[in-house]
Amino acid sequence: MFPGIGTVVNAATVLIGATLGVLLGHRLPERTRSVVTDALGLITLLIAATSAMAVADSSLSDAVGDSAPMLIVLGALLTGGIIGSSLRIEDRLAGLGGTLQRVVVRRFGGPEHHGRERFIEGFVTSSLIFCVGPLTIIGALSEGIGDGPQQLFLKSALDGFAAIAFAASFGWGVAAAALVVLVVQGGLTALGAALGTFLPDAHLAALTATGGLLLVGVALRLLDLKPVRVGDLLPALVMAPIITQIVIILR
Repeated sequence: MFPGIGTVVNAATVLIGATLGVLLGHRLPERTRSVVTDALGLITLLIAATSAMAVADSSLSDAVGDSAPMLIVLGALLTGGIIGSSLRIEDRLAGLGGTLQRVVVRRFGGPEHHGRERFIEGFVTSSLIFCVGPLTIIGALSEGIGDGPQQLFLKSALDGFAAIAFAASFGWGVAAAALVVLVVQGGLTALGAALGTFLPDAHLAALTATGGLLLVGVALRLLDLKPVRVGDLLPALVMAPIITQIVIILR
């Protein structure tokens, strides 16, 4: 198998799942689609809680001390949020979704503004869910350093089923998220190949815990509780291992 096969398969399952979801979605009443979205929000919250518990990982506390893990995650979210909001990542991601929606409208016809907000919401939410989770980082880096695409194959199956449910509610915006999967996971796979080594356990635990909290934000959006700007917090995934290394050096 060639390097990057895991990402290609993942993008394909998103496209197939989204297509099935759109075809099925027209046959489902709005109430049913709403319940499906709520169910995905609850499952996302469960996965998020499991990932966030990595803050208590012994490898992290052994490396930085018992009191530092929470502060590392807090620092990653604060600095990442400042960077992300300055770069307006969430707005740019939404803008990309709007551009893709206009391309789809021109190609397949239909009113210019018909379903625009629904398309963008589906694109942004799906992009975050498919690319924020720890499996995205771990799986793509693992494939890049030569450990195989097995983790991304598992993620592909999960994303395919999620795409069916999301597309039933949000439409073709979910299919457009396959482009983000290709770019993000492909970039991480290339990064793993360049680094040649895997993240130390302590750094990985900090990254996983931070990613779990970002998924909590995604779950809150899906449950319509609070529109957390998770896109602006994405740089926290980069800051978590950096801050961990700084603490290890200073300790």
